[in-house]
Order: sequence, then structure tokens, then C-alpha cells
Amino acid sequence: MRELVARDPNLWLSRSWTTRDRRPGEAEDAYHFVTREQFEERIAADGFLEWADFLGNLMGTPTPDTPDGVDVVLEIDVQGAEQILSRYPDSLFVFMDAPSREEQADRLTGRGDTPEQIERRLAHTSTERERGEALGAVLVINDRLDDTVTELEALIAEARRR
Repeated sequence: MRELVARDPNLWLSRSWTTRDRRPGEAEDAYHFVTREQFEERIAADGFLEWADFLGNLMGTPTPDTPDGVDVVLEIDVQGAEQILSRYPDSLFVFMDAPSREEQADRLTGRGDTPEQIERRLAHTSTERERGEALGAVLVINDRLDDTVTELEALIAEARRR
């Protein structure tokens, strides 16, 4: 998503909160890493646009304070998308998927996930994709980065024309 936002100054990428540990080599600004207690305090203060318990970790989008005239990009799971679509039904919902489960497993391995985490994530993927399709998501296969960004740019341009 950073590549997409870098190419379009009218996009603003939200930084999600998470209670999971930072992976080895993961950028410190990839997420706002917090304790479960901090996250729950933010929930109690109604400080999230959406949030979910995803595979045992809390993840959520803080209520954004965005500049005027920009479109907000959220990197969220289907649980979060359900919440967003209930509040903002005209939102563009894109479900990003790997070209294959083998490729997804390789990517998860490459980012440092354990075999147990990978197994849990892959088991969750098919259900998540089905839920996304039921919500009307546009499916994008994230195979080659440049092609994926170009496809996302076209989807955003089309949504802006509506």
C-alpha cells in the first residue's frame, strides 16, 4: 500500500494498532504496537473506526484525523471491512489475495511467521475470502507489485468518478 500512496498524493494511509509483537526486521512504523491494556483503553474511549480480534491479537484502525480532500486507505481484514461498510456503505472494498496458497505460505515464511502462525493464517484465508466476496469486495491477486498497484489505481480512479 505504501507504493500506492506514494504515487497518489490524494491518498492517506492509516496506521493500524496491534497487540501482536513486532516481527524480526519489521519496520517500527508498520503498526502502532501496543499492549492489550492500551488497546482496550482505546476501545473504551471509542477511539477506533474499526477493530477486531484476529487470530488472538487485537488489530484496529484508530479514528483518523485526516487532511481535507484525501481518500483514506485502510489495510484491514474482513471483520474490519464489515464494520466499515456498515458505516460507510459506498466504500471501495478490495480483497487482496496471493496468487496461490503456496505463495502465501512463502510470503508468510519470508516475513518471519512461525509454522504454527502460517498454518493458522492459511486455514483462515479461504473463509475470509468467501466473506469478502459475499460483501462485494473487488478481488485483486497480488502477484507482481507494479501490476497490483496499477490495478488499484484504476479501481480508485473508477470509484472517484462515481
